[in-house]
Amino acid sequence: METKQAKKAKKGFRGIQSAFLVILGCFVVALCIFFFVLGADKNFDGGDPNTGHPLNLLGTIYKGGVIVPVLQTLLLTVFVLSIERAFAIGSAYGKGNLTKFVQNIKAALAESDIKKAQDLCEKQGGSVANVVTSVLNKYVEMEGNTELAKEQKLSYIQKEVEEATALELPTLEQNLAVVATMTTLGTLVGLLGTVLGMIKSFQALATTGAPDSVALSTGISEALVNTAFGIATGAFAVISYNFFTSKIDKITYCIDEVGFTIVQTYAATHK
Repeated sequence: METKQAKKAKKGFRGIQSAFLVILGCFVVALCIFFFVLGADKNFDGGDPNTGHPLNLLGTIYKGGVIVPVLQTLLLTVFVLSIERAFAIGSAYGKGNLTKFVQNIKAALAESDIKKAQDLCEKQGGSVANVVTSVLNKYVEMEGNTELAKEQKLSYIQKEVEEATALELPTLEQNLAVVATMTTLGTLVGLLGTVLGMIKSFQALATTGAPDSVALSTGISEALVNTAFGIATGAFAVISYNFFTSKIDKITYCIDEVGFTIVQTYAATHK
């Protein structure tokens, strides 16, 4: 009988439980980058980030205004959660090739070698292997049951497939909703920054006499910087979400395929 520690280790990396802490941490990092890296004195003419003209790209980004650290927070959050999901879903795939693992399980079931299939699951690890192990245990349990009818046994095996799958899949989709939210939120916040920057630009043009060139350039910089950050955040979030969703779909398909094969094997080999 496996110990609790062994079972826990077998589950592998399941991901970060609290996305809020990730967002909070990214906000702190974004503020530090904004004030101490982008707002460093060396990035501005005269060494004053408030009144000096930007000397490089970092100073130009700093001139993007208060919306910049918010957008940096969103972008950093997408980066961190994408890395977290990469580790979690990679762990869910197991140690070997998932497609080959499914083929080997189906081959073992075709030979009615349940022990071999269980050994393959133990070697593979990951979400698919966890589900298959649970279903195979139910398979063996039903083989030793002499009280239930065949239809009832098949029903119990199918129910085990559904329950084991329901336990595994939510951990794979964890935090993806936050990444999906960043797709829209990043674009909208970037648009807000763009509008604020354009307002400042028009205010500079509306002054009596010659337009304030410094205020005008600052407003344009703010608009363009926030637009760039908003587009980058939204684009990366879309790519990340679609990529990991496709990975989860593959895992779901493999689970369904193996589960169906196990049920059909029992139906074909037992009276």
